[in-house]
Amino acid sequence: MIKDLHPNVVKDIAIAVALESESVESKVWYVYIINLKNETLENVLITSKGYGEKDGEQVKTSVLRHSFPIIEPNTYKLIEPIDEQTFGLNNEYWLSYYIGKEIFDKKFIFLPESIIDNNFIKLPVVNKPGVMIR
Repeated sequence: MIKDLHPNVVKDIAIAVALESESVESKVWYVYIINLKNETLENVLITSKGYGEKDGEQVKTSVLRHSFPIIEPNTYKLIEPIDEQTFGLNNEYWLSYYIGKEIFDKKFIFLPESIIDNNFIKLPVVNKPGVMIR
């Protein structure tokens, strides 16, 4: 039975952490979903959470849920702000969406210390510096 199911592979969708602004005192970071497809995403649901070890203790952040009725082709949506203190944790974003009647889902995980200057690119569509997982 399971072998007969068609796997719905997520392509041309990215989750990105972007540097919004920077001052001497602090940096402001936002997380975005980027739709690089030529198709509209519908009923988009995203859960986010952080987990891992910090200072020798296990740490978990709250699970946050976000929804967007649609995300147009070649556009992006702001998911949430993210605190720099969580960059030492695994930051997980679980995405589900529909295209027509087909459902797609994928888990995106920013590993500890992966959101660093050495990994920065110019994010497509958003046009800001940041780190992206496709």
